[in-house]
Amino acid sequence: MSQAGRALAHAFETGALVQKRAFFLRAETLPLEEIDAEQSFRPDYLRLKQTRWSVVPRLDSGAYELGLVLLTKHKEENFANIARGWALLAPGGRLVCTGANDDGAASLEKHVGKAFGLTDKISKFHCRVFWLDRGERTPPDYWRGLAGLQPVGAGPWLSQPGIFSWDRVDDGSALLARYLPNDIAGTIADFGCGWGYLSRHLLDHCPAIAHLDMIDAEHRAIEAARTNVADPRTAVHWLDLIAEPAPTTYHAIVCNPPFHAGRAAEPALGQGFIAAAARALRPGGHFYMVANRGLPYEPLLTEHFASFETLADNNKFRVSRAIR
Repeated sequence: MSQAGRALAHAFETGALVQKRAFFLRAETLPLEEIDAEQSFRPDYLRLKQTRWSVVPRLDSGAYELGLVLLTKHKEENFANIARGWALLAPGGRLVCTGANDDGAASLEKHVGKAFGLTDKISKFHCRVFWLDRGERTPPDYWRGLAGLQPVGAGPWLSQPGIFSWDRVDDGSALLARYLPNDIAGTIADFGCGWGYLSRHLLDHCPAIAHLDMIDAEHRAIEAARTNVADPRTAVHWLDLIAEPAPTTYHAIVCNPPFHAGRAAEPALGQGFIAAAARALRPGGHFYMVANRGLPYEPLLTEHFASFETLADNNKFRVSRAIR
């Protein structure tokens, strides 16, 4: 349980909040009953499936007396989730937000107080818990807009908060795209596809691709990728590639692997993607990867692949090609 979760549990234990049937956005396990949990990140979703709670990747409707929102470090995602949470409440229902001070919860509390007015708040475990009751005041239009797919810059892309690099093309992915050859062919996968930038690039530049699987652990990314890459050669899969097998084996895999968990760098996440790619490639298959150049991935590439080479290194990112 996170510190913010502990602070929320404390609010119920002390009677500051009264438990009722509730929804919980960005849910984590708490000692509460009658929870309809929303969790779009596949590893956390699978953990919640082991509880007695009802859990789905996205809640679309409801009229709840109580709603809970676990805040993240991303301001726009919090605005979107608060607007969605407000819409899921019955008139007079209570929306409770909890987050860590280090992730900006105090600043967000001020934004929410200005937009709605706060009913009450507590501070515990270096976290904030604050709540509002649904009255006549509505979320700002900007917050409501963030709750759905949004344009990415001036291009044709759509994305939404809660996805890595949701509002721009990531520099690492753009570098990798420049070094992908145009003769990639057969059955291909984009591991950690995000909102679909690399997948769209492959389909536009590699006419011999027969099928492409877009795979991501974040359901919001899958929603965006499905919209951005509407091509009969593609399929989307909501999977945790570190814990769950890929749908099939591939002639080639492209990947900009994640390496952050919360606020800390976790190279093991990227290492898990490399091992997953090795398992899913056919013999002789190619793995194209971009990663922050300081991450210790070369020993794992040596362990799992017959050979690998560096295609590009711009002192920030390194592009590698490995052969199974």
